[in-house]
Amino acid sequence: MQSSTGLFISFEGIDGSGKSTQARRLAEALRAEGHDVDLTREPGGSEGAEQIRALVLEGDPDRWSPETEILLFTAARRDHVEKRIRPALEAGRIVISDRFADSTRMYQGQSRGNLRAQVDGLHEMMIGLEPDLTFLIDMEPDLGLARAKGRQGSEERFEDFGEGLQRQMRTGFLELAAAHPERFIVIDGARPPDVVAADVLDRARERIASAGLRARAETP
Repeated sequence: MQSSTGLFISFEGIDGSGKSTQARRLAEALRAEGHDVDLTREPGGSEGAEQIRALVLEGDPDRWSPETEILLFTAARRDHVEKRIRPALEAGRIVISDRFADSTRMYQGQSRGNLRAQVDGLHEMMIGLEPDLTFLIDMEPDLGLARAKGRQGSEERFEDFGEGLQRQMRTGFLELAAAHPERFIVIDGARPPDVVAADVLDRARERIASAGLRARAETP
Protein backbone atom coordinates (compact mmCIF):
# COMPACT_ATOMS: atom_id res chain seq x y z
CA MET A 1 0.00 0.00 0.00
CA GLN A 2 1.34 3.41 -0.98
CA SER A 3 0.37 6.74 0.53
CA SER A 4 -2.80 8.09 -1.08
CA THR A 5 -2.84 11.80 -0.26
CA GLY A 6 0.48 12.73 1.34
CA LEU A 7 4.03 11.84 0.31
CA PHE A 8 6.28 9.41 2.17
CA ILE A 9 10.05 10.04 1.85
CA SER A 10 12.69 7.87 3.52
CA PHE A 11 16.45 8.26 3.90
CA GLU A 12 18.74 5.24 3.92
CA GLY A 13 22.47 4.64 4.05
CA ILE A 14 25.25 3.09 6.07
CA ASP A 15 26.05 4.39 9.54
CA GLY A 16 27.71 7.81 9.41
CA SER A 17 26.60 8.57 5.85
CA GLY A 18 24.90 11.81 6.90
CA LYS A 19 21.37 10.65 6.17
CA SER A 20 20.00 11.94 9.49
CA THR A 21 21.42 15.39 8.82
CA GLN A 22 20.04 15.40 5.28
CA ALA A 23 16.60 14.23 6.43
CA ARG A 24 16.49 17.09 8.92
CA ARG A 25 17.70 19.65 6.38
CA LEU A 26 15.14 18.56 3.82
CA ALA A 27 12.35 18.85 6.39
CA GLU A 28 13.51 22.34 7.34
CA ALA A 29 13.75 23.46 3.70
CA LEU A 30 10.31 22.14 2.78
CA ARG A 31 8.72 23.71 5.86
CA ALA A 32 10.29 27.04 4.87
CA GLU A 33 8.60 26.68 1.50
CA GLY A 34 5.21 26.22 3.17
CA HIS A 35 4.83 22.45 3.18
CA ASP A 36 3.36 20.52 6.12
CA VAL A 37 6.16 18.12 7.06
CA ASP A 38 6.44 15.42 9.73
CA LEU A 39 10.09 14.45 10.40
CA THR A 40 10.48 11.11 12.15
CA ARG A 41 12.97 8.25 12.55
CA GLU A 42 13.36 4.50 12.86
CA PRO A 43 13.55 2.63 15.03
CA GLY A 44 11.34 5.03 16.92
CA GLY A 45 8.98 7.79 15.95
CA SER A 46 6.19 6.79 18.33
CA GLU A 47 6.18 6.21 22.08
CA GLY A 48 6.20 2.43 21.87
CA ALA A 49 8.74 2.33 19.06
CA GLU A 50 11.11 4.63 20.95
CA GLN A 51 11.12 2.19 23.86
CA ILE A 52 12.10 -0.62 21.49
CA ARG A 53 14.82 1.62 20.00
CA ALA A 54 16.83 1.50 23.21
CA LEU A 55 16.63 -2.29 23.21
CA VAL A 56 18.03 -2.74 19.71
CA LEU A 57 20.58 0.08 19.42
CA GLU A 58 22.29 -0.10 22.79
CA GLY A 59 24.34 -2.81 24.45
CA ASP A 60 26.61 -5.61 23.29
CA PRO A 61 26.64 -6.44 19.55
CA ASP A 62 25.61 -10.02 20.35
CA ARG A 63 22.73 -8.95 22.58
CA TRP A 64 20.11 -10.16 20.07
CA SER A 65 20.12 -12.70 17.27
CA PRO A 66 19.16 -11.45 13.78
CA GLU A 67 15.88 -13.34 14.07
CA THR A 68 14.97 -11.60 17.33
CA GLU A 69 15.97 -8.25 15.84
CA ILE A 70 13.58 -8.76 12.92
CA LEU A 71 10.69 -9.21 15.35
CA LEU A 72 11.69 -6.20 17.44
CA PHE A 73 12.14 -3.90 14.45
CA THR A 74 8.85 -5.07 12.92
CA ALA A 75 7.00 -4.43 16.18
CA ALA A 76 8.50 -0.94 16.40
CA ARG A 77 7.64 -0.21 12.76
CA ARG A 78 4.06 -1.42 13.14
CA ASP A 79 3.50 0.97 16.04
CA HIS A 80 5.23 3.80 14.17
CA VAL A 81 3.05 3.32 11.08
CA GLU A 82 -0.18 2.99 13.07
CA LYS A 83 0.40 5.91 15.41
CA ARG A 84 2.26 8.41 13.26
CA ILE A 85 3.08 7.70 9.62
CA ARG A 86 -0.28 6.60 8.25
CA PRO A 87 -2.31 9.33 10.05
CA ALA A 88 0.08 12.00 8.72
CA LEU A 89 -0.16 10.67 5.15
CA GLU A 90 -3.93 10.49 5.32
CA ALA A 91 -3.91 14.14 6.43
CA GLY A 92 -1.98 15.04 3.28
CA ARG A 93 1.37 15.73 4.97
CA ILE A 94 4.88 15.00 3.74
CA VAL A 95 6.44 12.38 6.01
CA ILE A 96 10.24 12.20 6.08
CA SER A 97 11.67 9.20 7.93
CA ASP A 98 15.31 8.65 8.87
CA ARG A 99 15.35 4.92 7.92
CA PHE A 100 12.44 2.59 7.21
CA ALA A 101 12.04 -1.03 6.11
CA ASP A 102 15.02 -1.03 3.73
CA SER A 103 17.35 -0.88 6.73
CA THR A 104 15.83 -4.06 8.14
CA ARG A 105 16.11 -5.70 4.72
CA MET A 106 19.82 -4.94 4.78
CA TYR A 107 20.90 -5.25 8.43
CA GLN A 108 18.93 -8.32 9.43
CA GLY A 109 17.69 -9.66 6.11
CA GLN A 110 20.93 -9.73 4.18
CA SER A 111 24.06 -8.59 5.98
CA ARG A 112 23.72 -10.31 9.34
CA GLY A 113 21.46 -13.30 8.94
CA ASN A 114 20.56 -14.08 5.32
CA LEU A 115 16.93 -13.79 6.40
CA ARG A 116 15.57 -11.59 3.61
CA ALA A 117 12.59 -13.90 2.93
CA GLN A 118 11.49 -13.67 6.56
CA VAL A 119 11.93 -9.88 6.59
CA ASP A 120 9.90 -9.46 3.39
CA GLY A 121 7.19 -11.84 4.61
CA LEU A 122 6.76 -10.02 7.92
CA HIS A 123 6.78 -6.67 6.16
CA GLU A 124 4.04 -7.70 3.75
CA MET A 125 1.93 -9.18 6.53
CA MET A 126 2.38 -6.56 9.26
CA ILE A 127 3.42 -3.28 7.56
CA GLY A 128 2.28 -3.18 3.93
CA LEU A 129 3.67 0.29 3.26
CA GLU A 130 6.64 1.46 1.18
CA PRO A 131 8.00 5.00 0.81
CA ASP A 132 7.07 6.92 -2.33
CA LEU A 133 10.67 8.15 -2.57
CA THR A 134 13.87 6.90 -0.93
CA PHE A 135 17.12 8.86 -0.86
CA LEU A 136 20.13 6.58 -0.50
CA ILE A 137 23.02 8.68 0.85
CA ASP A 138 26.02 6.74 -0.45
CA MET A 139 29.49 6.87 1.11
CA GLU A 140 32.65 4.79 1.45
CA PRO A 141 32.28 2.55 4.54
CA ASP A 142 35.56 3.55 6.17
CA LEU A 143 34.62 7.23 6.09
CA GLY A 144 31.09 6.58 7.29
CA LEU A 145 32.22 4.38 10.16
CA ALA A 146 34.79 6.97 11.27
CA ARG A 147 32.08 9.60 11.33
CA ALA A 148 29.68 7.35 13.23
CA LYS A 149 32.22 6.36 15.88
CA GLY A 150 33.28 9.98 16.22
CA ARG A 151 29.87 10.85 17.63
CA GLN A 152 30.72 8.82 20.77
CA GLY A 153 27.06 8.23 21.57
CA SER A 154 25.38 5.36 23.36
CA GLU A 155 23.61 3.96 20.26
CA GLU A 156 26.60 2.26 18.65
CA ARG A 157 25.66 -1.40 18.77
CA PHE A 158 25.67 -1.83 14.99
CA GLU A 159 28.76 0.33 14.46
CA ASP A 160 30.56 -2.04 16.83
CA PHE A 161 30.18 -4.86 14.30
CA GLY A 162 32.94 -3.09 12.35
CA GLU A 163 33.73 -2.03 8.79
CA GLY A 164 32.98 -5.45 7.29
CA LEU A 165 29.29 -5.11 8.07
CA GLN A 166 29.24 -1.57 6.70
CA ARG A 167 30.74 -2.76 3.42
CA GLN A 168 28.10 -5.46 3.12
CA MET A 169 25.47 -2.86 3.87
CA ARG A 170 26.68 -0.46 1.22
CA THR A 171 26.72 -3.16 -1.44
CA GLY A 172 23.26 -4.30 -0.43
CA PHE A 173 21.79 -0.81 -0.47
CA LEU A 174 23.18 -0.10 -3.94
CA GLU A 175 21.77 -3.39 -5.23
CA LEU A 176 18.40 -2.57 -3.70
CA ALA A 177 18.43 0.86 -5.34
CA ALA A 178 19.25 -0.68 -8.72
CA ALA A 179 16.36 -3.12 -8.32
CA HIS A 180 13.86 -0.33 -7.51
CA PRO A 181 14.84 2.70 -9.62
CA GLU A 182 11.26 4.02 -9.52
CA ARG A 183 11.65 4.66 -5.79
CA PHE A 184 15.35 5.17 -5.09
CA ILE A 185 17.58 8.17 -5.80
CA VAL A 186 21.27 7.59 -5.01
CA ILE A 187 23.01 10.69 -3.66
CA ASP A 188 26.79 11.08 -3.34
CA GLY A 189 27.18 11.74 0.39
CA ALA A 190 30.95 12.40 0.26
CA ARG A 191 30.38 15.94 -1.01
CA PRO A 192 30.05 18.96 1.33
CA PRO A 193 26.77 18.81 3.29
CA ASP A 194 25.42 21.99 1.69
CA VAL A 195 25.93 20.54 -1.78
CA VAL A 196 24.27 17.28 -0.79
CA ALA A 197 21.33 19.15 0.75
CA ALA A 198 20.80 21.24 -2.38
CA ASP A 199 20.84 18.11 -4.54
CA VAL A 200 18.33 16.35 -2.28
CA LEU A 201 16.02 19.38 -2.20
CA ASP A 202 15.99 19.70 -5.99
CA ARG A 203 15.09 16.04 -6.43
CA ALA A 204 12.46 16.17 -3.69
CA ARG A 205 10.82 19.22 -5.29
CA GLU A 206 10.49 17.28 -8.55
CA ARG A 207 8.72 14.40 -6.84
CA ILE A 208 6.48 16.71 -4.80
CA ALA A 209 5.43 18.53 -7.96
CA SER A 210 4.68 15.28 -9.78
CA ALA A 211 2.57 14.16 -6.80
CA GLY A 212 0.52 17.36 -7.05
CA LEU A 213 1.22 18.50 -3.49
CA ARG A 214 0.97 22.26 -2.93
CA ALA A 215 2.59 24.36 -0.24
CA ARG A 216 0.22 26.14 2.09
CA ALA A 217 1.29 29.51 0.70
CA GLU A 218 0.15 28.58 -2.81
CA THR A 219 -3.37 29.13 -4.08
CA PRO A 220 -5.23 26.36 -5.91
